[in-house]
Amino acid sequence: MAGAYTEDSYEKSVVELFQNMGYTHVYGPDVERDYHLPFYEDELKRAIFHLNPALPEEAVTEALNKLKNIDNGELVQRNAVFMNYLQNGISVQYRDKGEVRSDIVYLADYNNPDNNSFVVANQWTFMENSCKRPDMILFLNGLPVVLVELKSPSREETDASEAYRQLRNYMKEIPSMFVYNAICVMSDQMTSKAGTITSGEDRFMEWKTVDGSYENTRFAQFDTFFEGLFRKQRLLDILKNFICFSNNGKETVKILAGYHQYFAVKKAIESTRNATLTDGKGGVFWHTQGSGKSLSMVFYAHLLQEALESPTIVVLTDRNDLDDQLYGQFAKCKGFLRQEPIRAESREHLKKLLQGRKANGIFFTTMQKFEESHEALSERRNIIVMADEAHRGQYGLAEKIRISTNEEGEKIAKRVVGTRQYGGVRQYIPPTSLPNATYIGFTGTPVSTKDRSTREVFGDYIDVYDMTQAVEDGATRPVYYESRVIKLNLDQETLKRIDDEYELMAANADPDVIERSKRQLGQMEAILGNDNTIDSLVRDILDHYEHYREGLLTGKAMIVAYSRPIAMKIYRRMLELRPEWTEKAKVVMTSGNNDPEEWREIIGNKSYKNELAREFKDNDSPMKIAIVVDMWLTGFDVPSLATMYVYKPMSGHNLMQAIARVNRVFGDKEGGLVVDYVGIASALKQAMNDYTGRDKANYGDTDVAKAAHPKFLEKLSICRDLFHGFDYSGFTTGTDLERARCISGAVNFIIGRDKEKKQECFLREALMLRQALSLCASITQETDRFEAAFFESVRVLVQRLRSAGAGKKISLKEMNDRINALLKQSIRSEGVINLFSDVSREFSLFDPTFLEEIARMKEKNLALELLKKLILEQVSIYKRTNIVKSEKFSEKIQRLINSYINGLITNEEVIAEMLKLAKQMAEARKEGRNHGLSPEEEAFYDALNRPQAVKDFYKNDELIAMSRELTEALRRNSTIDWQKRTQARAKMRTMIKRLLKKYKYPPDDVPEALQTVMSQCELWADNIMDVRKKSYLNDSSGDEGALRAAEYPEQYGVSS
Repeated sequence: MAGAYTEDSYEKSVVELFQNMGYTHVYGPDVERDYHLPFYEDELKRAIFHLNPALPEEAVTEALNKLKNIDNGELVQRNAVFMNYLQNGISVQYRDKGEVRSDIVYLADYNNPDNNSFVVANQWTFMENSCKRPDMILFLNGLPVVLVELKSPSREETDASEAYRQLRNYMKEIPSMFVYNAICVMSDQMTSKAGTITSGEDRFMEWKTVDGSYENTRFAQFDTFFEGLFRKQRLLDILKNFICFSNNGKETVKILAGYHQYFAVKKAIESTRNATLTDGKGGVFWHTQGSGKSLSMVFYAHLLQEALESPTIVVLTDRNDLDDQLYGQFAKCKGFLRQEPIRAESREHLKKLLQGRKANGIFFTTMQKFEESHEALSERRNIIVMADEAHRGQYGLAEKIRISTNEEGEKIAKRVVGTRQYGGVRQYIPPTSLPNATYIGFTGTPVSTKDRSTREVFGDYIDVYDMTQAVEDGATRPVYYESRVIKLNLDQETLKRIDDEYELMAANADPDVIERSKRQLGQMEAILGNDNTIDSLVRDILDHYEHYREGLLTGKAMIVAYSRPIAMKIYRRMLELRPEWTEKAKVVMTSGNNDPEEWREIIGNKSYKNELAREFKDNDSPMKIAIVVDMWLTGFDVPSLATMYVYKPMSGHNLMQAIARVNRVFGDKEGGLVVDYVGIASALKQAMNDYTGRDKANYGDTDVAKAAHPKFLEKLSICRDLFHGFDYSGFTTGTDLERARCISGAVNFIIGRDKEKKQECFLREALMLRQALSLCASITQETDRFEAAFFESVRVLVQRLRSAGAGKKISLKEMNDRINALLKQSIRSEGVINLFSDVSREFSLFDPTFLEEIARMKEKNLALELLKKLILEQVSIYKRTNIVKSEKFSEKIQRLINSYINGLITNEEVIAEMLKLAKQMAEARKEGRNHGLSPEEEAFYDALNRPQAVKDFYKNDELIAMSRELTEALRRNSTIDWQKRTQARAKMRTMIKRLLKKYKYPPDDVPEALQTVMSQCELWADNIMDVRKKSYLNDSSGDEGALRAAEYPEQYGVSS
C-alpha cells in the first residue's frame, strides 16, 4: 500500500540509526559469499590478521580453524566455547625457529573501538537445515554477534512476540548462526528487547537509557534501545564484561546483563576505585529484591579484576544458607570469572588463603566463622570486601575509636571497623582483621534512615534500583497482601501479645535481644501453637489454596511458620486432612541435636534439603507446598512461586526479603500474594518508610481489599455494561449445554459489526478483570467470580477469532479444551461444555457438511467470523504460493467485508456470499488437482492464464505443458537471493520471454504475462525460504508442492 509504514520501512530506519553510530551498512544480496557459512568471511579474515599483526600466519590460521570448527555439544555448549574465544581470545601454538610457542589470537580489540570492523547487514541469507534470511545481523570483525528480528509496527497480527517465535524457529533451522551469537533482539518499534539464546520471552529485557539515568524510562523509544545497547564502545564492553554463562552441572543458562545492572556495576567499579585511594568506603549498591543482585555481584567481581589489577575479593554473608546460595551462583559462573571461588572453612583457613597470595582469589566466608582477634588477617590494600545484605546489622562493622597502648606505654586512639554483631550466628569481624581493605555493600532492601553504622562503614548509595522501576521494567512483579487473621478467631489478649512482639522488633532489631525477650514473654509459642488455632489455620490455608491458588500458574506456595515445632504441627495436621499429600507438601528447616526422633525422617539431611530445593524449583514436580521457618526466606528463587502464607511475625528487611520470594517474573504472573495470619500490615507499612517516595506511593499499601478488589469490581461493572441487553444468567444457573450456548451467544453479541469499539474495550477491560481476580479471588462474592469466569471465557474466544489472517489455525478441540480448563480453574466446574453446539465437526473450509452446519448456526455474527477467519487463512496460504488466486480471492473477500461493514448487506447475505466464495475456493483447489499439477505448477498455470484471450488461444493440454516447462526452467535457473539482484532478475526475465516465444504466446499479452510470472517467481523465491514441513503437514490446503520444497530445497531455487 502506498505510503504505508511497513516492516521494510522500519528496517531501513534502524539501518540508518546504525549508520549514524558509525557502522558500515551492507545489503545481504549484494555480497558474494558462501551461503553455508555464518560469518562475513572476507571481513573476518581481514580483521583477525589486522588485530594480531605480531603473530605469524600459521598461528592466525590455526585460530580461524578452531573458530570455524566448534562442533561438539549442544548449541548452548558450542556458543559458550565461542563466547570464551570472543571474550578471552583463542590459545594457539606455532613453531618459531624450531621452537613451539604458545600465544593468544584475539577476535576483538576492546580498548580501541576504531580498530574493529562494525557492519550492519540486512536481508542476510544463510542456509543450513533450511534457507533463512534474518532481518538484520551485526557483524563484529566478521562475526555475527547480534541477530535482530523486526516486525511491522503497522500490522496488528505481528508484534515483538511474533519476532521471538521467529528467533526460536531460526535456532532450529540455522543453528550455526547462533553458535556465534552473543545477543538476540526482537523489535516492533513499540517494544524492543534483548536476550540470549537461552532466554525465555519473559526474560528478554528493554534497554531504557543511553547514559544510565533512570528518569523517563517507563516507555523507552526504539532509538534509545539501539543507541543505548549498540554504540561501539558500549557493545564491546557488554560483549566482554556483561554476558556470562551460569552452569549448575545439569543446565547451562546464558545471561545478558540488564541495563540497570550494567550502569550500576560501572558506577560501583568507579566508586571502589576511588575508595581504594581514600577512605575504603566503596558504597552501598541497593537493587530491589528479585532484580538480579547476585548476578550484578558476579559482573562486578569479574570487571573488578581488570579495573583494579586482580584484587583479592572476600564475599561476606551473615548466614550459612545465604553463603550456600551466593557461593553457588559464583561457582556456576566460574568460567566467566576465570577462577574458582573458594569457601573459607574457618578464620585460620581464610588467613592462610589471604597470606598465600598477593593478588586474585575470590573467597567466601560467613561471620560466624570468626572470633575477636587483634591479629590482622591481612594488611594488603588490594582486598575488596563484598558484603551481601549489608544492612543486616552491618556485620558488626560499626566504626569506633579504640584506645590502646603503644610500645612506649602511650595511650593512642585508632579508628577501627567495629565489633558488635547480633543474632547469635553473627559473631565478629575483628576491627583489625582487614584494616586496609575496601568495603562495598550489596542489598535488596533499603538501609534504614536510623541506621548510621552502615553508611559509616560502606558509605552512601552507589545506585538505587527501586521497586517501581523494577516492576516497570518487568524485572520483578508487585507483591500484594491479604489479611486472614480473622479466620483464626484469636481473642483480644492473644492479638495484644502478637502486637507486643512487633513493638519489640521495632524497638530493637537485634534478634539476640528478641530471642531473650521471647523467652520472657513466654506464651507466644503456646499461643500460635495451640492445637485449635493450628487446626483453624490449616483448614483455612487448604480452603484458600485449593479454591483460589492451586490452579494458578504451577500451584507453588510457601507457608512460613513461627517456629520449628509449629512447622511440624502444620505439616502433620495438613496430612491428617489431606493424607494423599505426602509428595505435595514438605517441611524445609534446619535440624537440631535435640530434635525428636520422628522429626528426623521428615527434615532429612543436607543432601535431602538440596533435593527438595531442586523439586520445588521444578515446575512439573509433585512438590507444591513448602513449609519453612527461616530457610528459603532469603536468596532462594522459584519464579513460579506466587503465594506465601505468613504465620510468623516479621518486620523490616527480614519481612521485605521474605515476601520478595513471590515477586519473581514468570509467564503471565500478575503479582505475588502474601496471605497474612499474624497481622503484618503495620510492619509492612513501617518497612516501606525507608523506600523511595514513588515506592511508598505505589506499594505503600498493597492490601488486595484496597488495591485489587476495587479494581476488580470496577472492571466487572464495565464488562456488565458492555453486555447490557444480553442475558447471560444461564451461565451461572444452567446446565453445561446452556453454559456453552451462553458463551457462544455472548461472543455472537459482542462481535457484531456495530460493536467494534465495544469489542476493543471489552478485550481490554476483561483482561484487567482477570488480572485483578487472580489476586483477590478469595474475597470476592461467588456470583461475581462466576460472572468474571464468563467474561474471561468470552474474552479468550473473541481473542482467538480475532487472529484472522495471522496464519493461526482455528481448532475446535483447542478452543473447547481451553475454555473447559479455564472454567475448572476459576469456578471449579467439573462438567464438560461443548462450544458451537450446532457444529459437530472440526473446522474445515473444504468440508461441505461443515459449511452447511455453519449456515444453520443461530449465532450469525459468530458464523460470519468463523467463515471469514477460514477464508482469510486460505488466502494467506495463497499469498505465499499463488499470486493470481491470492489477488482474486483477496479482492472478493475484501469487497464482501466492506459491503457488510458499510451496511449494504445483511448478516445472512454476507454469510451466503462467503459460503459461495468458500465453494469457489474448493472448486479451484480441485481443478488444479484434476489437471495433475503440483501447487507450484498450478500457480504458473494461473499466471499464464491470467490474460483473458489466452484461454481461447491454447488448448488446455498446451497450457499444462507450458506451465510444467516454465516451472522446471525457473527451478533450474534460480539462485539464492536472485530476486534481490538486478542482474539476476534481468536474466530471469530473458529466460521467461524465450519460453513464451517458444510457445508462441500472444504478443499483446506478453507484457502482462511476463509481469505476473515474474511476480509469482519472486513470491516463490521469498516464501520458499519459510517453507516448513510442520506447517504444511498441518495445513488443510494439502500443499504437496510446498512440502516437497521442504524436503528437496535444492530443486526449488534455494541452492546457489
